[in-house]
This record gives sequence, structure tokens and C-alpha cells, in this order.
Amino acid sequence: MVFGFSQYMRDALPNASFIGFTGTPIALEDKDTRSVFGDYVSIYDIQDAVDDGATVAIYYESRLAKLDLNHAEIERLSDQVEDIVEDEEDASNREKTKGEWSRLEKLVGAEPRIRQVASDLVGHFEARTESIDGKAMIVAMSREICVHLYDAIVELRPDWHDTDPSKGAIKIVMTGSASDRELLQPHIYNKQTRKRLEKRFKDNNDPLKLVIVRDMWLTGFDVPCCHTMYIDKPMKGHNLMQAIARVNRVFKNKPGGLVVDYIGIANELKQALKTYTDARGRGEPTLRAEEAFSVLLEKMDVVHGLFHGFDYSEFVDQAYKLLVPASNHILGLDDGKKRFLDAVLAINKAYSLCGTLDEAKELRAEIAFFSAIKAAISKFTYVDQIAGGHPTLKDGVCFGPPARLFW
Repeated sequence: MVFGFSQYMRDALPNASFIGFTGTPIALEDKDTRSVFGDYVSIYDIQDAVDDGATVAIYYESRLAKLDLNHAEIERLSDQVEDIVEDEEDASNREKTKGEWSRLEKLVGAEPRIRQVASDLVGHFEARTESIDGKAMIVAMSREICVHLYDAIVELRPDWHDTDPSKGAIKIVMTGSASDRELLQPHIYNKQTRKRLEKRFKDNNDPLKLVIVRDMWLTGFDVPCCHTMYIDKPMKGHNLMQAIARVNRVFKNKPGGLVVDYIGIANELKQALKTYTDARGRGEPTLRAEEAFSVLLEKMDVVHGLFHGFDYSEFVDQAYKLLVPASNHILGLDDGKKRFLDAVLAINKAYSLCGTLDEAKELRAEIAFFSAIKAAISKFTYVDQIAGGHPTLKDGVCFGPPARLFW
């Protein structure tokens, strides 16, 4: 029998305390964190981290409804396979899982489906980056699917591609060797080049905005400006929890991370949550994007209330003409400036988390109008805290005590 280093340590120090530290507790029949280390001594959970500002919340959005290919079969096979085949310790189970994984891989990697995912993903990412600056990761099932998905994306956006590793907006990051298929060779880099890609991806000002991976960069890899993860690979348990944590790092005004599901990991997220809450943790691994949409609607109602008695229904065609009178209406309300600015700030934050939902897209023009009013009020009015009165805007000029001219 072969013993590991931990066993030698236990034999050498039989009376020592055995303490573990983890952010992703495991609770399986043959692997259980508490059965090895004992009960929890101290818990710092998801809610604590968010409350302290150490991380941001993670939101979940399913895009399965946008795809119409082999849903039932993909879901059936996904339920049967392990998230990472190499984790299987039993040889017979490993071979069985590999067979099921191969069948699922053929369905997921089918050309019509790849094209659908690529088309939806490109549109989603572009809409996402309109409301929040940053980067995204794409997780695919195999290296071959990574390449096919890359090809489908650059077919839609040729300017994203560049053969030079130091240029281009999209790259594949994976391991490989000279013996790999020709299909993979253009995307296999040596260790030094991968380090340069890592540096590029961590730099928010670098044009590299999208990376496609299979296993790399999913654990222990921090990129604060990464705000979205597209998952098209069966994952579960602690592997899933560690992967989605790539998007919960704090960065500038980043309101939250977003996990976009193309393969159906909702049940796995629920199971991961059960394991986490069984460990007495507070806060969900992910919140649904619909929850952010509910907040958006709530804050929109607040602004609608502020505009009671003022008709701005022609804002789509008459936005410029309505900007000044709308601003003056808000400035004429008791504490109107602060109430309006706070509400619009909350609207923009919520929209950045749910703006890719179809129902949220319908509000985009109205939100842009509110944001224009917010910019005008913020930039061109200054209220003297000593004197009283309401400032107003007129023909591009701020009038009325105690206003100051800034336009």
C-alpha cells in the first residue's frame, strides 16, 4: 500500500491537530471534507465576502431557450457524465464515463449547434460590454470544440482574429504538443507565450477580451476585469464552484459577475448550493439575472414616480428637446436631484447585470434617456449648501440661485 505525505505526517505527529482550509467543501459518499477534518471551526461565507466588499455577487443566465438543437438528449447525457473524466478513480467507471462523454461531445460539438452558440454568444457579449467594460471566458468540452467555436466566432467577427499571440481580441488557451492534430496546432503555445497571454488577459486595457478554455485558468486564476463566463461544458460540485468564482473578483464599478449557461448546469448549481448551505454557509453561489431585472423594474418605477405630471413619452424622437425641461422638473422637486441620481445609478447597475435579457432590452432607450438627464444634472449644476432655492437648466445654461454656471 502506498501512503501519501499526509499519512506520514499523521504517523510522525499522532497528537497534532489536523486542520483544513477550503472555500469549496466537498460532500460525496467517498469524499467528505468534514469526515476528514472534523466540524467547522470558523466560517467566512459568500455573504460575508460580499458584505465586506471582498467579492461581488454572481448572477446566472440560461441561454438554452436560444438554442433549438438536441436539448433533451444533451440534458440526458449531461446527467450521466462526470464534470472531469480524469477525476474518475475506478477504471470501469472511467471507461463508461468516457463513452458517455464522447457521445455528449458529438452532440455539443455538432456544427449547426456550434454556429448557434457562436452567434448568440457574440451578440450577448457585445450587448454585455455596452453596459459594462471588461472581459469574458468561454468554457468548452474539448480542445476540438474550442477550435470549432473559435472558428465560428471569428467567421462572424473577422477583426477579432490575429495569428500573432500579442494581438487579437480572442484566443484559445490550452495545453498540447507537436503530435496533436493539425486542427489544434495554431492554438498551441509554449509556456512563455501562455504567460504573455495571461498578462494580456489580466490587463483591462489590452484588446484581448475573450478567451476559450477547456480546463486551464478555471482555478486559482484571478482576473478582476473578467465579468462573464460562458459555460458549454458539463460541470458540477467544487469544480463548478471554483470555475464560476473567476467572475466574482472586485474591479472598479463592476456590479457583479455573470455566468451564462449554454448546456444546462442549473441543477448542478442547486446541488452545489445544497452542499454549501449544509456547511452552514450563507449566500447563494449564483443569483438569477431575473432578480436583477426585478430590481431594475423597481427602480424604474421610482423614476416614473419622480416624473409624475411631466410627459416625456416622446423621448425616443425628442430626447434633445426634452432634456432641459426634464432636468428642470427633477431639480424642482424636494431633494429631487439626489433621489433621481441615486435611482438612475441603481438602474444602471441592475441593467448591467440583466441587460442581455430580452425583456430588459426593451427598456434600453428609456434608460439611456434617464442617464442623459443624470449626466446633464451632474455636470451642469452645483448647489450651494448654504443658500436655499432650486437650480434650473435653460438653453444649455444653469440658472437660478444657488446654482453655479458650468455649461
